[in-house]
Amino acid sequence: MNNSAADSGYILRLAGFSALDSYLGLKPLPCLCIETDADPGALARLFETLRYPGASLADAAHELPSRELPSKERRTLYFRCVEKNSPSSLGGFYQDWEGGHFHDPQGIYPLLRTLKGPDTPQAPENLFRHLFFKRPVGGPAGGDTRTDFWETSFSMALFFARYCPETGPDIQTLMEEAVTILESRREFSSLPPPPLAETQRIFLDALLLSSQSGQGLRFLKQTGLLETLWPELDELEKAGHSKEYHPEGNAWEHTLETLRYRKKDDLTLSLGLLLHDIGKPLSASSGNRRFDGHAELGARIAAKFLSRLDYDNQTIDNIIFLVKNHMLPAALPRLPLFRTREILESPLFPVLMELYRCDESSSFKGLDNYYKSSAAYRAYLKTRRNPYLLHN
Repeated sequence: MNNSAADSGYILRLAGFSALDSYLGLKPLPCLCIETDADPGALARLFETLRYPGASLADAAHELPSRELPSKERRTLYFRCVEKNSPSSLGGFYQDWEGGHFHDPQGIYPLLRTLKGPDTPQAPENLFRHLFFKRPVGGPAGGDTRTDFWETSFSMALFFARYCPETGPDIQTLMEEAVTILESRREFSSLPPPPLAETQRIFLDALLLSSQSGQGLRFLKQTGLLETLWPELDELEKAGHSKEYHPEGNAWEHTLETLRYRKKDDLTLSLGLLLHDIGKPLSASSGNRRFDGHAELGARIAAKFLSRLDYDNQTIDNIIFLVKNHMLPAALPRLPLFRTREILESPLFPVLMELYRCDESSSFKGLDNYYKSSAAYRAYLKTRRNPYLLHN
């Protein structure tokens, strides 16, 4: 982003998770929270491509061209218009956009510093309580407590997903405390409908791009909000798994387990893992054939799910491919080439293999079949360079 807003005398500051991530040295999320004292009209004069996603999410948004970013990854700036001297969100902690200096008016530096070190396992709990338990859900005087309820719930889930180690002192106890706090401050009869699709999409992306995605999703399940937001995911619990191969017990726990085995924060892979068994609760089972056709059914459900959250067509097509074909790698060593060639040639096939590795890693079966399938894929890549072998 150019400095036109700062040059015009307006404040620009990274706030919320954007500021915390920057301080902790984490890779920034695709969507950055920017607080500014410029009003939407002033922002419109500064940014030609400004759009207005809805006040519950942000007052305005601006897409950063990938060429302006070192990583070449897309970033969206979500502007929140605030008074110049108003406290920043999420503990008041913020970072100047232009100078890069951090500001800590509420004194959370000691808690943030301990997150960087391995010797203070209580740090996530202390910081969480400081950020959320001391803050009224209604926010500043005159705030909309119902709108703020969703924002607080999302922020809590993201905290568990981004900053809480998998083996903390007692993360589950902290989750239960958080659920109790939320339940005491909401009235189901007056709870507004789920946030806009764009809000849900950027929240889901942020969860899936966090190292402990499963903890954030588990928190949503415990609050009961998963059923309200994404009932397709909530239904996964009803698909029981055979303990012979799956120690998790059901498709929900299995899905969370697969996310633990990712080696990088790839959104396509993460969405594929999240939705790869989405068809199981509605699929048929007969004798030894459990969840028959769940991949094809799941591809259709995944497409509707992603469309509802306004994902772009390319993303939807990619996830359809992964969900529909997620059973194929297991059979790769014994399938004839004419059945698999088109899928093997897809640029997404390496992602499909990585999904298969995560899927197998979460079971009792081990990775022997994964390595056999990997060998079959390598053999195909070698063979396709020889047209004579490929067609005989």
